[in-house]
Amino acid sequence: MIHLTNISKQYGTRILYSSASFQVRAGDKIGLVGPNGAGKSTIFRIIVGEEGVDSGSVNISERAVIGYFSQDVAEMKGRSALAEVMAGAGKISDLASQLSELEKRLEDSAVNPLDDDAMMKLVEQYGEVQIQFEARGGYDLESRAQAILTGLGIGPDDYNRPVETFSGGWKMRIELAKILALNPDVLLIDEPTNHLDLESIMWLEEWLQNFKGAIVMTSHDREFMNRITRRIVEVANKTITSFTGNYEYYMRERDIRKDQLLAAHQKQQDMLAKEEEFIARFAARASHAAQVQSRVKKLDKIERIEIPAEERVMNFEFATPPRSGNDVVRFTKLGKKWTREDGGERNVFSNLSGFIQRQDKIAIVGVNGAGKSTLLKIMAGHTDATDGNCVIGANVKIGYFSQSSVDVLSPDKTIFQEIYDRIPEATIGMVRNLLGAFLFSGDDAEKKISVLSGGEKTRVVLATLLATPVNFLILDEPTNHLDIKSREVLLEAIRNFDGTVVLVSHDRHFLKAVAKRVFEVDKGEVRAYEGGFDYYVESSPLAKSKSGKLAVAR
Repeated sequence: MIHLTNISKQYGTRILYSSASFQVRAGDKIGLVGPNGAGKSTIFRIIVGEEGVDSGSVNISERAVIGYFSQDVAEMKGRSALAEVMAGAGKISDLASQLSELEKRLEDSAVNPLDDDAMMKLVEQYGEVQIQFEARGGYDLESRAQAILTGLGIGPDDYNRPVETFSGGWKMRIELAKILALNPDVLLIDEPTNHLDLESIMWLEEWLQNFKGAIVMTSHDREFMNRITRRIVEVANKTITSFTGNYEYYMRERDIRKDQLLAAHQKQQDMLAKEEEFIARFAARASHAAQVQSRVKKLDKIERIEIPAEERVMNFEFATPPRSGNDVVRFTKLGKKWTREDGGERNVFSNLSGFIQRQDKIAIVGVNGAGKSTLLKIMAGHTDATDGNCVIGANVKIGYFSQSSVDVLSPDKTIFQEIYDRIPEATIGMVRNLLGAFLFSGDDAEKKISVLSGGEKTRVVLATLLATPVNFLILDEPTNHLDIKSREVLLEAIRNFDGTVVLVSHDRHFLKAVAKRVFEVDKGEVRAYEGGFDYYVESSPLAKSKSGKLAVAR
């Protein structure tokens, strides 16, 4: 349906692709991967016509309907959430208008009869449009839009709520719902899980698995990518390479190809060295002139094997923490109420009791609104409990990461200033080494916070956690905006951390690798599962409550 053939694209002196090809076939489930800045999002923009190519061709099936979800959400206002989603089904709306017009012409033909040929043509046209309308789900658009909104966490009570009253993250969900309700032939989705909780991710995963059209997606969620994709397309090193299989297969196959390339490169280097040695040795001898010239020509014709530059990744580990007491946190009959905008109160949870001990690594899970993030805030001292008490143990030093942590960074400061101000006793060299570990080396350290991407701000906040030694990490969605490789580095750092960790995350791969215990917050109580995340999924009735699938959300 979509063919990109021998395309080249560059910005200034930076080449994204050179004579690269890539195609999307009907029913393809493609994961688009590659380092930041390699040109993955540019591929999407080329397909939808927002950008052109410098050379090569882009061919798209004339009747293919393409739905594109990006991280840039257009302004929304003047409609309810449900009306906004239905209005986004552009092709269906066009077909509905055509049907209405054709129906009117058929009705008119009863008064002003058409000749046989004209009538036959009108009936055939009506039948063709009706088939397309039905195939696109035009007759059940409203019910489909409602189901999609609910799956993405916007329930019936909010269907008719004005879109302008939703926060940015919830508007992203509405935008995603619009694309899904369109029911296109090809779905282009750029980081769809960024603003979703785990429950919504699970719903979206199942929806995409059942989707009949083609999918091209990027995602930093390794498990999500594995469960959906059947083909991986890597955008890297100025080319586009296809791998048949999911993300795990791609990782194995890529390593095999890299080893083969290194072996071929070494073999070629050995051959070149021998040839160059012969040329240097006999260049001045007339008796070997023909041989020397022959070998010079041979070397000129050889296509040199290039080894791609290694992609830079974060490289850090948490400092050895000071030892805390064995009892890190103990909370008893804990309750929390928030004041609503109308002055009333919303009960988040009540009567929660539990304890955390030194070197525990605990995942906190629960359904929407259970209060996981609120519980973390109380532990971190960022809000007070309404009832009960939360006691922090002896010598506990807390490092707290939350999604609002990026908001407390000073937008007018540079990255270097932000970190240096937190550890003024450190030398400039120490600060620069720390920033280098988080990929802020050289001039990058002088970037202002205000111009950073979400992933860069997340890395800055993580760097601040290393600025002072802590022994209790409280992490609320620490992987948001981090790419897969950065998530892996963070994962290993947390696994090797010689302190206590409590975290909320929607990344299942991350939870499986890190958590040794699981706290499930549900209906005013905390249930502790003395095992990892897989054990929790097998054991918890709540985890099985969605058709045998995990029902965990923020």
